Amino acid sequence: MKTSTSLTQLALQKFKRNFWGVFSFLFLMVCVFIAIFAYALAPDNSQNANQMHLSVHSKEPGFTVTMLTVPSEVTEQHAVAVFFFGKKNADTEVPIANYTIKDTVLQATLYTGDGSKGLQKEYPLTLFPEAKTVAAIPQKYISEKTFLLGTDKYGRDLLSRMLIGIRISLGIGFVAVFISLVIGIAMGAMAGYFGGKVDAAIMWVINVTWSIPTLLLVIAITLALGKGFWQVFIAVGLTMWVEVARVVRGQVMGVKQMQYVTAARALGYKDFRIITKHILPNAMAPVIIISAANFASAILIESGLSFLGIGAQPPMPSWGGIIKDHYAYIVLGKPWLAIIPGLAIMSLVTAFMLIGNALRDALDVKT
Repeated sequence: MKTSTSLTQLALQKFKRNFWGVFSFLFLMVCVFIAIFAYALAPDNSQNANQMHLSVHSKEPGFTVTMLTVPSEVTEQHAVAVFFFGKKNADTEVPIANYTIKDTVLQATLYTGDGSKGLQKEYPLTLFPEAKTVAAIPQKYISEKTFLLGTDKYGRDLLSRMLIGIRISLGIGFVAVFISLVIGIAMGAMAGYFGGKVDAAIMWVINVTWSIPTLLLVIAITLALGKGFWQVFIAVGLTMWVEVARVVRGQVMGVKQMQYVTAARALGYKDFRIITKHILPNAMAPVIIISAANFASAILIESGLSFLGIGAQPPMPSWGGIIKDHYAYIVLGKPWLAIIPGLAIMSLVTAFMLIGNALRDALDVKT
């Protein structure tokens, strides 16, 4: 049997033997799949899953109601745009208790939810162009709709909001970690390699940034850049580079003493090539581990910002924003409205932390 001597192969083999690491990785792959195909999987494929049904607000998981679908005006929208961003003009859904068809109108009794008789509303049959006969209208435009996770306080489908909200959590992780790696590796490599005044100046910036509470710094940057989707991503990334820089600096200071680095200098290679080709590839193992932890931190920070109202802005769904809208419902007998997004955040953060632990064990040369 052939035994691999590649450090990468050995680390991969050790990672595969870690059950929780592999399980968490597969869980994250499922989450990424859901994020990509969110609008295809969501029952409500309107933009931001913002289809409101105020008469069925705050309903429990599994709630079912008869729904009348009223087609909207046809607007040109590319299929790719619908796939990634949802329908701009989605069909209007109206919860009804019952209906009758009389002459040229469909008369529906609106759903109330409290047992009282709802308002009567008439819809001209011309609103349903795809039904070739009157008998085909109920088959095509009236159906039983089940809200698997219930509805929020505005009557929106909670499952759809959760599926689309995962994009925010994963997106903030990827973008924030990318920004932190670019800045942290560059600053740390320069400080560790050049030393002297360069090291002193960079360490001063690192220590000043480190001394400011993370959430406070993120809030300050967010307020300076303005509220919004990308502003939060950038703000979180600009606060997470410090730990990366400190670790890279320490690794570079150790690796630059190696003989192969001395040989590279003797051969006349430029500093940039020595850092990028010889030092950084041998100093990245701890950075990979920190990146997994930073993913988890970014998700928690974004959730906190959304809870405070300065993260992703309504109607864009965010797990932290969903908790903000419904935390009071915990004492009102409808705790699932806040518990479901809370469990989702906990699951995603735990998965990243378990992957970080598995990577630490796999990349530990002592084992």
